Amino acid sequence: MGFSFKTFTGALALSTVLSLGVAEAKEMVMYNGGDVTSLDPQKMSGDWEDRVAGDIYEGLFTEDIDAKPVLGVAASYETSDDGLTWTFKLRDDAKWSDGEPVTAEDFVYSFKRLMDPKTAAQYAYLQYPIKNAEKINKGEIEDLDQLGVTAIDDKTLEITLEHPVPYYPSLLTHYTAYPLPKHLIDKVGDQWVQISNIVTDGPYKPVEWVPGSHVLTAKNDQWYDTKSLDIDGVRFLSMEDVSAGFRRYQAGEIDFMTDYPKDQFKFIQANLPGQGHFAPFAGLYYYVFNSKKPPFDDAKVREALSMAVNREVIGPKVLGSGEPAAYGWVPPGMANYPEEGARFDWEKEPYKERVEKAKALLKDAGYGPDKPLNITLSYNTNDNHKRVAVAIAAMWKPLGVNVSLVNAEVKVHYANLREGAFEVARAGWLADFNDPVNFLDLLKSGIEMNYGQWSNEEYNSLLDQAAKESDLKKRAEMLEKAEKIALDDDAAMPIYFYLSENIVSPKLKGFKDNVFDKHRTRYMSLSE
Repeated sequence: MGFSFKTFTGALALSTVLSLGVAEAKEMVMYNGGDVTSLDPQKMSGDWEDRVAGDIYEGLFTEDIDAKPVLGVAASYETSDDGLTWTFKLRDDAKWSDGEPVTAEDFVYSFKRLMDPKTAAQYAYLQYPIKNAEKINKGEIEDLDQLGVTAIDDKTLEITLEHPVPYYPSLLTHYTAYPLPKHLIDKVGDQWVQISNIVTDGPYKPVEWVPGSHVLTAKNDQWYDTKSLDIDGVRFLSMEDVSAGFRRYQAGEIDFMTDYPKDQFKFIQANLPGQGHFAPFAGLYYYVFNSKKPPFDDAKVREALSMAVNREVIGPKVLGSGEPAAYGWVPPGMANYPEEGARFDWEKEPYKERVEKAKALLKDAGYGPDKPLNITLSYNTNDNHKRVAVAIAAMWKPLGVNVSLVNAEVKVHYANLREGAFEVARAGWLADFNDPVNFLDLLKSGIEMNYGQWSNEEYNSLLDQAAKESDLKKRAEMLEKAEKIALDDDAAMPIYFYLSENIVSPKLKGFKDNVFDKHRTRYMSLSE
């Protein structure tokens, strides 16, 4: 990947206007958490990258202010009676930021590149519903032209699916479904993402990228609705010190915090009325066991560690912000699924009884006072993650478990997870689309995000069957059965379901809580 510190003249112009204090120049400053790895949407993986991508790119569908799918680059679409063929008419005025038209071939090229094994796109599996996508991505089919995506003409795109997908419009809002500027990539290759080369098709364009510091955007004057944009650009700050970020917010240097120090929850409620947004949304905070490393390949050990965690105190007391305990894998309220889904059998058991059972399980697994279990618990650097890790280590102590805590910046942490370089580690997942399979896929064999590499043939088979099932009730039953299998085998350790963690300046208007915690800049405005 080629990082560049060069800037466009657009960045210089925006910075100059801001330095002169001209009223019409409105830059929103956002605490964005982790460092952006790439501006290539097929090289992204985190919500901090999605926040940038959703401003600078636009797919066939995009999100409205409620995070529901609405038409984006597509002006209209039709589906066949069997739900397998989707035909899209693209907007005549859809353009790249260099003025070149966005074409159907840009989408065909993008999907083929996404599925090409050489690209090694972590999230390619999200688009496996496309005909032959999985086989191509896994190298079983080498001919990319067999992918079920066709440009009928410059402004007509046809996508053929393996099976009907009830949530397909939502799936097409994801950054794995964004078009790519084929005309530019044909010219400069992988250097297209350098800031001096890149073109995008969203409301904004990147004009400055300093790895470890920030991404700066400015209005894309080639976007079809630029006149509707109030905010001129966004400075996405790469910061993992949430306490330092909150101090800068209080000083008026940051307009939008996407996280906050949980020990400040009561202070925010009392002293910053209306600025804290702590709404439920579709996300899961969990620990993953490396099931390829003893003793975490032993289900008894995994169950003991999970049972001994008192989830009821983590949100209200450890964090102080009230996150609901997670006794299942799929967050409540997901579409096409029972309200609560499957749950651990021991969910209602008194905590003291669970601890005693956990001790017995570890004893059966060969651990006890004479042979303590030593664990390395990894988390990405963040005060809130540290609080949870310290609390859970204390909960495991009565079992005779010694815990060593290891933290790393977010990019390093998740790289370690993907490489299997951990024992027990913190992870989190925010829904990409409104369907339970988005969470259940995290435990499926062969999925890169299955960090612990837990594997169960019946689980895999149920997900495969559900993918082909058109009866939504039967499909939900299959998925719930799969969730129960994962819980019974303690494939991973759900801890709590997320509440949004946004702190929003009174100057920032148009911010609206939603179940996916997506807040695109196009819907917001800044006042003095």
